[in-house]
Amino acid sequence: MSNQQPNLQNWNVDEAEAQIEEHRKVVDYNIIEYPIEVIVEKYLGENQEDEGNALTPEFYIPDYQREHTWDEKRKSKFIESVLIGLPIPFLFLAEEREEEGKDGEGRLEIVDGSQRIRTLAEFVSDNLVLKDLEKLQALNGSTFSHLPLARQRKFNRTTIRIIALSDEADEETRRDLFERINTGSDPLRDMEQRRGIMDGPFVTFIEKCAAHPLLQKLAPLSPAYVKRREREEFALRFFAYAERYTEFDKSVKDFLDQYVKDKNTAFNENAMWADYDGMLNFVQTNFRYGFKRPNYKTAKRVRFEAIAVGSALALRENPSLNPPSTDVWADGEEFHELTTSDSSNSKPKVRKRIEYVRNHLLGKIE
Repeated sequence: MSNQQPNLQNWNVDEAEAQIEEHRKVVDYNIIEYPIEVIVEKYLGENQEDEGNALTPEFYIPDYQREHTWDEKRKSKFIESVLIGLPIPFLFLAEEREEEGKDGEGRLEIVDGSQRIRTLAEFVSDNLVLKDLEKLQALNGSTFSHLPLARQRKFNRTTIRIIALSDEADEETRRDLFERINTGSDPLRDMEQRRGIMDGPFVTFIEKCAAHPLLQKLAPLSPAYVKRREREEFALRFFAYAERYTEFDKSVKDFLDQYVKDKNTAFNENAMWADYDGMLNFVQTNFRYGFKRPNYKTAKRVRFEAIAVGSALALRENPSLNPPSTDVWADGEEFHELTTSDSSNSKPKVRKRIEYVRNHLLGKIE
């Protein structure tokens, strides 16, 4: 095999170097570190006066940033992270550029980190009631003022690092930085997070189930989805819904997280494997396209859940089940609607699509 090199005839080294230097100039920055108390004061504009006149806040949110989108649970989890000493990501700020004919006020524009800063300000101002904390459950329902004075002071002294762009960075550079920060990373999928946070015997078992040859055959996935542990997600959803689908309420993530926590404590591996293996063999025999729709290359979560769990429930009622062809209803419009329409993870629709498959297989639906 020849090792071909790209054609560099049109490669202009001087031009490339000039472009690099040009753009490096506008991302000149400093790294500073402030305690939370100072960050909040600079954001709210407290204790800042000039000859008796209140100044505008030193830290401000530019027009292109979104509104405060974090819900109470996420805000609380962030505060919990600060309290227990977890590392907090850098804040990105930029020095305000002086407009022609005007003196700059030396303010700093919040390029990335507005959600964190607003949450800190809300908490310190006693406007955030902590909820759904997992590590610090004793603080659920409390506010900043409920903390002992010593803990309040320690919280306020906690420092957070800031990368501050110099005023050489124009608005285009700031917007570009904001976009790169918010789209350049690939957030961990739920199953990847569980593997890191809830690792245990049941998570190991789920990985074994994900490697089942029949799952890979009947529920093909793109390489990217395999890499993101979508097969583990499929296997976990099968067990959780097969055992507790009537208990599912609103949040799939919370429902699955709790199931993993419970099973990491104790589970019957042999019985669960037999149930899983039996379901896969049944689907291979009775569903022509496995968990996929006809003419589709890959399987989707919602359709997998319905067929896998519905089949398992039917087999529990009749272990020797031998249903007639599933082609008509499994590939029909009604089932397609149940597994693709809006609110597919609402409690009524989770139950309806699972029981639709179960009842068809048992001959309870004509």
